[in-house]
Amino acid sequence: MDGVIQHKDLFERWCEMSIAEQMGNIGSEVSRSLKNQNKPTRFQGAFDRALELFDFTIESLQRRKASAELGEVCRAREEFCDYFNGNSMNTDPAKMQKYYDEFAILARN
Repeated sequence: MDGVIQHKDLFERWCEMSIAEQMGNIGSEVSRSLKNQNKPTRFQGAFDRALELFDFTIESLQRRKASAELGEVCRAREEFCDYFNGNSMNTDPAKMQKYYDEFAILARN
């Protein structure tokens, strides 16, 4: 995030969420990105929101000094970006969606 938080009110609320809630919400934007790959405007909006939420999560985990979760979120962000930029990691979109769905389920329980 380069130290600049553009949506401070959202960021403060974001930091109060559990990692499961954060990742479940990121998953909503991942899902929108996957569903709208052929609709450039909708895709770009979802993709940009997902990146912002990833960055909020990374920043909140750095503040909490949660290094184990930080590594996983950074890797998930990398995989998400890679999927839409050549998919050199050979990510299966169904498996990627399932990963985030598990967080959403955990957050609900």
